[in-house]
Amino acid sequence: MSAIAFPQPDPGILARREEIIAGLTAILPADCLVTSEDERRAFETDALTAYRRIPLAVALPRTTAETAAVLRFCREAGVNVVPRGAGTSLSGGAIPQEDAIVIGMSKMNRILDVNYANRTVRVQAGVTNLSISDAVSPDGFFYAPDPSSQLACTIGGNIGMNSGGAHCLKYGVTTNNVLGVTLVTIDGEIIEIGGEAMDAAGLDLLGLIVGSEGQLGIVTEAVVRILRAAEGARPVLFGFDSSEEAGACVAAIIGAGVVPVAMEFMDKPAIHICEAFAKAGYPLDVEAMLIIEVEGSAMEMEAELQRIVEIAQQHGVRVVKESRSALETALIWKGRKSAFGATGRVADYICMDGTVPTSQLSYVLKRTGEIVASYGLRVANVFHAGDGNMHPLILYNVNDPAEQEKAEAAGMDILRLCVEAGGCLTGEHGVGIEKRDLMREQFTQADLEQQMRVRATFDPQWLLNPAKVFPLDGRVTA
Repeated sequence: MSAIAFPQPDPGILARREEIIAGLTAILPADCLVTSEDERRAFETDALTAYRRIPLAVALPRTTAETAAVLRFCREAGVNVVPRGAGTSLSGGAIPQEDAIVIGMSKMNRILDVNYANRTVRVQAGVTNLSISDAVSPDGFFYAPDPSSQLACTIGGNIGMNSGGAHCLKYGVTTNNVLGVTLVTIDGEIIEIGGEAMDAAGLDLLGLIVGSEGQLGIVTEAVVRILRAAEGARPVLFGFDSSEEAGACVAAIIGAGVVPVAMEFMDKPAIHICEAFAKAGYPLDVEAMLIIEVEGSAMEMEAELQRIVEIAQQHGVRVVKESRSALETALIWKGRKSAFGATGRVADYICMDGTVPTSQLSYVLKRTGEIVASYGLRVANVFHAGDGNMHPLILYNVNDPAEQEKAEAAGMDILRLCVEAGGCLTGEHGVGIEKRDLMREQFTQADLEQQMRVRATFDPQWLLNPAKVFPLDGRVTA
């Protein structure tokens, strides 16, 4: 039996389904509305595929104005709304409810403006993450946040979850790279927050919107920062005889004031899974591996690598393997970026997302293995080591309810461990439904009530993504 509860659908809303669909039909053309059961099933889940709910209907607006009209209608009709990007959320952030309208951004997928003078790009929310870098890379620029799902995930979803990625150690996560958004509120009001300037006067509403998981409004456009690409970049593989040694090495590198552009961790199960898929040349006779990438001029890279190798040698590094070609570099990152998909070839899994201080990595890695083993399950660890953003993949059989329950319980224990070690429940995947009931582990009741008051200020009826982020009991209004 699943430990994650869903609210019961409102029978009054279900009874009014035809009336609600008729109202949406008056707003949107036929190709922007999904109503048949078979087509609605395509939106029943996200990347947390163990949970599924078929929505009441799916709206696919093409413009900000259409989005505003749909939201205004839903507020007047008292219908729940679930915003959706590409559905790559790993925390259940885009899983719908039976009495909810899904509003998807897939038709709003255009790059609207590229401004190299200001180093900004304005995009619609349905633009994929990677397409921004693809658009500007011929001119020597890139968009820094690079989630593993960047080929599919959208900027709107990235903003909702404050997504990160391998190269965010140096360049920051989404909140550090978004300058402005167009936000549509539940009342259908269109608000411009921030813009092309480096900072906006007044309250930091942009900081509030990024990471709000679609609970304050729907982002339809964004202004993002682009950066000039470095002169060169070189990833290096470091192999260790234990995860604890690799974790200690990470802490020592950061503690020495060295900040590579990326520092990724894989334990032995993850190394073998990714190597079988990507043929990247990963060392198979080590217990843990770091992918550390440096960038800059040839002299800058050599100097930084020399310092990193010296630190790694103090922590028992056994393998040091530098990329020597663009092909090797591409394969190294293909293996890392494909980790979640490659793991799905060998087992079902739950991907957790907690963050700990780098000084606690060795301890938390050891305890993670012990926790998962105590449930009779296996774990593969692959994560952003430089900022302590851990992603243990708990392997189980999704068709075995007992194993699913054990996997979820192990995951919850790992997240509690992250909080106890001085970290937090999420680094980039958001809270969604997955961690909703753990919020009290990190926040006091007073903290939660204050957060909920802010949320209710934007949405007094709690119609926007209402089953996510906060525990279902004890909801407060503004």
